[in-house]
Amino acid sequence: MSQTTSQEFDKVANHCRELFINKMKDYGPAWRILRLPSLTDQIFIKAQRLRSIEDKGVQLVEDDMRGEFIGILNYSIMALIQLKKGVVEKPDMDAEEATKLYDEMLAKAKALMERKNHDYGEAWREMRVSSITDLILQKLLRIKQIEDNAGKTIVSEGLDANYFDMVNYSAFALIKTTEN
Repeated sequence: MSQTTSQEFDKVANHCRELFINKMKDYGPAWRILRLPSLTDQIFIKAQRLRSIEDKGVQLVEDDMRGEFIGILNYSIMALIQLKKGVVEKPDMDAEEATKLYDEMLAKAKALMERKNHDYGEAWREMRVSSITDLILQKLLRIKQIEDNAGKTIVSEGLDANYFDMVNYSAFALIKTTEN
C-alpha cells in the first residue's frame, strides 16, 4: 500500500473523528440507545440520498455531499461499538470512553483497509464515487438481510465485516472527493 493512502486515510478519518467528538459534546452519547437496525437505516438514508443526487445530477438541499460519507463512516463506527458493547436503555458512557472505542474501531478499519489495499492493488483509485455509493448500498442490503435473519449467516461475513467495509468505502470516497 502506498504511504500516500495511509496519510490520506488518516486525514479524512481525523476529520470524521473530530466531528464525532464535537457531536458527543453537543448531544452526549444519545446514540447508545439505537438498535442496530436503526443505525443501519440511518446509514441507508444517507447512502440513498447520495445515489439519488448522483442519478438526478441536482440537489435541492445544499448540504455538502461529503457530509453524507462522513455520516456513513461515523454511523458505521457507532454500529461497530454497539456490536461490541450492546444496546442500552439510557446513555452509559462519557466522551472519553466513546472516543476510545471510536479510535479502536477506526484502527481496526484502517488495518483491514491496508491489508485489502495491498491485495487489491489500490483498485479503488480507479473507481467512480458513484460506484462506491453503490457498494455501500449493497453492504446495507446485506446487513438488513443478516438483521432479518437474527444475525445468523451460513457462509457469509457477519455484520461487523460489512460495517468495517462501509467505513473504508466512505474513507475512499472522501479521499476521492478531496482530490477533485
